[in-house]
Amino acid sequence: YADLGKRRPMNRLVQGDVGCGKTVVALLAAFIVIANGFQAAVMAPTEILAQQHYVNLKPYAEPLGVPLVLLTSKLRSREKQTSTEAIAKGEARLVIGTHALIQKHVTFQRLGLVIIDEQHRFGVLQRMALRQKGGSPHVLVMTATPIPRTLAMTVYGDLDVSVIDELPPGRTPVQTRIIHAKQRYKAYELLRQEFNQGHQAYIIYPLVEESEKSDLRDVTSMTEHLGNEVFPDIPLAMLHGRMAAEEKQKIMAAFASKQIQLLVATTVIEVGIDVPDATVMVVEHPERFGLSQLHQLRGRVGRSTHASYCLLIYEGGGLETRQRLAIMEQSNDGFRIAEEDLRLRGPGDLIGLQQAGFMDLKLANLVRDAETLEAARRAALTLIQKDPELTKPTHAVLRAKLQRQSHQVADLLQTS
Repeated sequence: YADLGKRRPMNRLVQGDVGCGKTVVALLAAFIVIANGFQAAVMAPTEILAQQHYVNLKPYAEPLGVPLVLLTSKLRSREKQTSTEAIAKGEARLVIGTHALIQKHVTFQRLGLVIIDEQHRFGVLQRMALRQKGGSPHVLVMTATPIPRTLAMTVYGDLDVSVIDELPPGRTPVQTRIIHAKQRYKAYELLRQEFNQGHQAYIIYPLVEESEKSDLRDVTSMTEHLGNEVFPDIPLAMLHGRMAAEEKQKIMAAFASKQIQLLVATTVIEVGIDVPDATVMVVEHPERFGLSQLHQLRGRVGRSTHASYCLLIYEGGGLETRQRLAIMEQSNDGFRIAEEDLRLRGPGDLIGLQQAGFMDLKLANLVRDAETLEAARRAALTLIQKDPELTKPTHAVLRAKLQRQSHQVADLLQTS
């Protein structure tokens, strides 16, 4: 709220755990902007997530007299034209969409706020394209991928960072259990109990199809096995990234409407829609995933007051693997898990860090050296204030190095 009252545009990152209420924060910001005569746009990474935002926000917007439209590439031509015209004329005050929002023919009459959901799913140029639809709109980006605060302030140095570190009242923490593959039947017993109560579940596998190079279980063959041998009476379907977007959307919609009770999938559902009756997340071969990714998957359940469970079925890896996975049993705090992931596996598993150049570190440890990292950030900000153009002789070497790097970035942008 304070940001929106300032003379300069807001540029803020809101990060919080899955299900913490980031969407409500964004909605309130949108209503403030709309009440002052501007339009607000929400860009989501997938069609089905955009559809969910539209359905969830509509009951709040319509009673307040706020016209909203949905714009995605899957709309019929006439629907697209109607939405596009409403946006251009300013009749649509709240616009929900996907990449379709950044198409050249989509123009806003008075765009005042850009909200980007799961910002790491969009490229730099895509985010820039939406911002350029307005003069100097406020920008609010959201992510459910927790990054330790000190690191976030450095990675996203151009953004103010806010953290939501509490869940809404009534949410029951997901119970996480580690099960050896020899006791897989225990997972199936729990699934059966939940199915009998009318609840739903996910089972995640690391591969789409069986591979001669690996003994890992896969979505395709396990969907057939589960449907024929284990749960022949339960409506199930498989979902993976090689499917056409329309087919994926159709399956997720069927799962959301409870036509499907068991969804067998890859990590394609990591950022997905809310399914309140989904109470069990089973992950096979969890040793193949980073802790932060497991935490994201776990966030697909526990979206209601129902008791919910995450079962991690591991086969190999020994004591070290078991100890690493134990962190998932001990904590539901995404920030603690992200920090542990960073300590154990390095920055490669934290989304956004590779693009920020943290993969190039040879000696530094981003957890151990967090204080040094923060000190460097403060020193850089002080330097920018004192000599923003780096014209002083003492800064000549630094200026030359930054110029070389900026040329490399420019080349990359042209290539993109």
